[in-house]
This record gives sequence, C-alpha cells and structure tokens, in this order.
Amino acid sequence: MERRRFLLFLAAGLTGAAVARGTADLVEPERAAAAPPLPAADAEPLVPAVGRPLDPPVGAVDQLPGDGTSLALTIDDGTSSEVVAAFCTFAADTGVRLTFFPNGRYRSWEENGDLLQPLIDSGQVAMGNHTWSHPDLTTIGDDQVAEEIGRNRAWLASTFGVRETPFFRPPFGAHDDRTDRIAAEAGHPTICLWNGTLEDHRPISEAELMAAAREWFAAQAIIVGHANQPTVTRVYDQLVELIQERGLQTVTLADVWAAPSLARAGATSGSAALA
Repeated sequence: MERRRFLLFLAAGLTGAAVARGTADLVEPERAAAAPPLPAADAEPLVPAVGRPLDPPVGAVDQLPGDGTSLALTIDDGTSSEVVAAFCTFAADTGVRLTFFPNGRYRSWEENGDLLQPLIDSGQVAMGNHTWSHPDLTTIGDDQVAEEIGRNRAWLASTFGVRETPFFRPPFGAHDDRTDRIAAEAGHPTICLWNGTLEDHRPISEAELMAAAREWFAAQAIIVGHANQPTVTRVYDQLVELIQERGLQTVTLADVWAAPSLARAGATSGSAALA
C-alpha cells in the first residue's frame, strides 16, 4: 500500500473524531477559521474522542488524568529544521496529535512556519513553553528564569499567534518551588513532565527508539521526544502501528487541559521571524 494511504488508514485508529475544544482556542480566532481541514480518515475510530477539557492543574504533572486510552506525544527543543519539518509532515499525513515544547532560539520553528501554522490553527498541534535557550533553571537567578520564560512566551505569540498556554516544561525536567512560582506568575501554572520517553535526547538507533516506545507507550501516558535527531523520522510507520495495536488515541495536552479563559495574545503574522 502506498505510504501516505497506509499512514492515513492507521491514523483512523488513533485520532478518532474531532477532539473537543483542543488547541483551536489557544490561537487567534481569524487564524483558526482559516485553517484547512484535517485529512479524512478511511475507517471508523477505534476509540471515542476525549471529553471537554479540564481546568489546567497547578503544579507538576507527569501523566494524563483518569482512565482512558489517550496518549500524549510531546516533542521538545527543535535543534534540527529537517526533523521539525518531518514531524509536521507526519502530523499532516496521519492526523496524529502532538504537543510541541519549542525553544525559540532555534530557527527551525520559523523555517517551518508554513507547515506548522495550519496544524496549530486547527488544534491538531498544541504548544507549550520550554524556555528560550534551554538552561537548567535551578542554576540561575530569578530574573534570568523570568527572562527565559517570558522571552519564549512572547516569541510563541509573535511568531505563531499562540494565545496563553498553561503548559511549561522545564529543560531537563529540572524545577523546584522557586522556578514553579516564576513560571506560574508568567502564566504557566502547569509544569508538564513525563512518564515515558523515546530516549532520543541523544543519538540512538531505530531499534533503540522502538524499544523505548514499546516500553512506554501506554494509556494515559505523557511521552517526551525531541525534534533533534533524525532517527525518529525513519520509524514513523512503526510508531503509528504500535499506537494502533495498543488501541491508543493521540491527544494534545490542550485536548485534556485547557485554561477556562484565555486572553488574546498580541500576535502579528503567522510565521514572522524575530528581528
């Protein structure tokens, strides 16, 4: 079977129907209205869509709440423009839902703005804050922590029109009460950690990545991966098959948790580069 049709067929078992409010409420309304429809699935979904999003929790979380068959694939960093592009194409081809935690210092995100913006506008991709330059926040002062978070927050708004997102992921998962407080003051009350990993924070083989996926892909899991190393781009078909085999449904974090009221961000054009 031709690859795109194969992926679309498998995606029917992991995306399901439109997912509640999702991330469409996190971007400017005119952008969401202009977003193209997602690819149509060729079969009935294996699992239903999740319900109405909950209010975002305050403090650290490392798994999705309750019982269910949801799987949150979260992707950090973005050192490679080619890998960011591949993730965007993967999502567009299959309907897989992703949450990105980008560092604004990497030009890969703006270089792929044309691919990424429709996914954000439709709600298929959610965005969270991962700081501007990926420092260990527990080793720097309060003003530097606030600058790292605030600069990335402003970049998300000006570059992609992303409205206030409650989600913050500290680099390396390193956080404490002080950094959590500063993140919450900046508008990110939910410290999003993880309970599963693709182990791709370093160069690994395809077999090693799939071994990690088989170990950690489970219901209500939050999985961390990275848009850095090319290995993941060569196993997309296998990841989709694994998700379907286990009867899981991919969700964004905003499908599960969304702020009850979100102020409009002062965004400019959808993929404008920083000066």
